[in-house]
Amino acid sequence: MSEVSSSRFHRLLLTGAAGGLGKELRQRLKPHAEILRLSDIAPMDAAQGSAEEVVTCDLADKAGVHALVDGVDAILHFGGISTEHAFEPILEANIRGTFNLYEAARRHGVKRIVFASSNHVIGFYRQDQRIDASVPQRPDSYYGLSKAFGEDLATFYFDRYGIETVSIRIGSSFPEAQNRRMLATWLSYEDLTDLILRSLTTPDVGHTIVYGASDNRDSWWDNRLAAHLGFQPKDNSEQFRAKVEAQPMPAADDPSMVYQGGAFVATGPFDD
Repeated sequence: MSEVSSSRFHRLLLTGAAGGLGKELRQRLKPHAEILRLSDIAPMDAAQGSAEEVVTCDLADKAGVHALVDGVDAILHFGGISTEHAFEPILEANIRGTFNLYEAARRHGVKRIVFASSNHVIGFYRQDQRIDASVPQRPDSYYGLSKAFGEDLATFYFDRYGIETVSIRIGSSFPEAQNRRMLATWLSYEDLTDLILRSLTTPDVGHTIVYGASDNRDSWWDNRLAAHLGFQPKDNSEQFRAKVEAQPMPAADDPSMVYQGGAFVATGPFDD
């Protein structure tokens, strides 16, 4: 496995820093930046010394996002709504917010973004299919649609403005796999951190889409089109298998047993 570049950034921006992954990454990214700028709309812990900057920002606020991006070398975009929801909040946080971020990157000369995309971009593929990043998007939800928009935005901003992005289609990044579906989609925090660092430092990524999952026994995703990142996960979900398989077996037609996106394919509608 190739080594991650030891490049240290002057200032990295992490959006979504108050979220579950954001809190984890806040600690893990500190060695890789002289200054870590942390942003969220939700409350965050105060800055820990001069190596952190904490900025409250609504991603739907264009002027606020432009100020947020000023002076950063690269962006880790983990902000926005992270579950299925009614369309209007997703429109503001995930669609308008991601557009504002890319526009700010263009205006301020930021040339590398790591975008927290999601497996829900392809959630309507079945679990008996193995796919790579070349397959058409099949979003399973409003949330998945917003991440599909983000991936298309990344392609546009690379083709037109040369802003490079690695879109990580994150599976399920939690301390442990919680159910049968997660035995295939689980991504350890260590593997996620390694993938982020590779996404930041690998040259000439254009717009690369990579599936974010550990080296699990059961796998639906082929990362051959992201081989240039050198990502070879070291963890796997087998340590959780006995605990998970002790749970009651869902029905064979339960979405969690059929579709790669699991329950997201059946969540909603919200206005009926």
